[in-house]
Amino acid sequence: MPAVTVENPLTLPRVAASTEAVARPVLAVTTAPSGFEGEGFPVRRAFAGINYRHLDPFIMMDQMGEVEYAPGEPKGTPWHPHRGFETVTYIIDGVFDHQDSNGGGGTITNGDTQWMTAGSGLLHIEAPPEALVVSGGLFHGLQLWVNLPAKDKMMAPRYQDIRGGSVQLLSTPDGGALLRVIAGELDGHQGPGITHTPITMIHATVTPGAELTLPWREDFNALAYVMAGRGSVGTDRRPVHTGQTTVFGAGSSLTVRADEKQDANTPDLEVVILGGQPIREPMAHYGPFVMNTREELQQAFDDFQKGRLGTIPAVHGMTEGGL
Repeated sequence: MPAVTVENPLTLPRVAASTEAVARPVLAVTTAPSGFEGEGFPVRRAFAGINYRHLDPFIMMDQMGEVEYAPGEPKGTPWHPHRGFETVTYIIDGVFDHQDSNGGGGTITNGDTQWMTAGSGLLHIEAPPEALVVSGGLFHGLQLWVNLPAKDKMMAPRYQDIRGGSVQLLSTPDGGALLRVIAGELDGHQGPGITHTPITMIHATVTPGAELTLPWREDFNALAYVMAGRGSVGTDRRPVHTGQTTVFGAGSSLTVRADEKQDANTPDLEVVILGGQPIREPMAHYGPFVMNTREELQQAFDDFQKGRLGTIPAVHGMTEGGL
């Protein structure tokens, strides 16, 4: 980490909040519990314990790894359904293959993002390629779930393959932070990801002792998750470290600072900064389905069981009955 970088950040466009911006206060700092997902790869549940009113339009986010697999150990997820939201998979280190029943898919690695709009529903699978399973190796990434408003929940599925080289790279005035705008917009600079729900997603690398103060849309919420390193958040410098999520309050700027000293295996502070326009609709969420009502949730289960969300491609030698 990081996967996409530049030798001299000062060659990049620079962003900073204006002196008139209203600093967002820190409402809470939570620590992500650890668990396992899919076939057993380790994750941190970044949003666990945070009230949904602070997360909306985001539903959940998992930090996958960072883990060094021995030969034969790499794991993924089996075929499973989704309906009613978008999944964003960002790979920092390692390789992941994706395939869905709608014909989307591909291989993502080292800074690539897979953006899947499940919409009305599909089946998909995520797994390390066979060569990585044989060799083992480093794996590290994030998966974010973004809700869809009621009007878009039954839209046709869509897949975006966002290569690391296409992200918008920015810096702070002193070059102390490198910003990768994966989706949305920051200070007039647009990231490559196309979203139905207006959001901004940034992976920032902040060098020891550097401070990052970004302009932030007042109609967006604001969250910052520390993937690695130590630092502080807000103008009152509340301490944060790996695996912690900051919930910011209202305002037009947010501040993150890296500690002068970092851990030996983490040279910089690595943080994902998220914001989005709250949907403010009822949410019914169970497993792989995110709808507005319990009746819609039941319909999603019924449709899945009756094969209406798609079928597993025959090339895998599997049938739906194998789920």
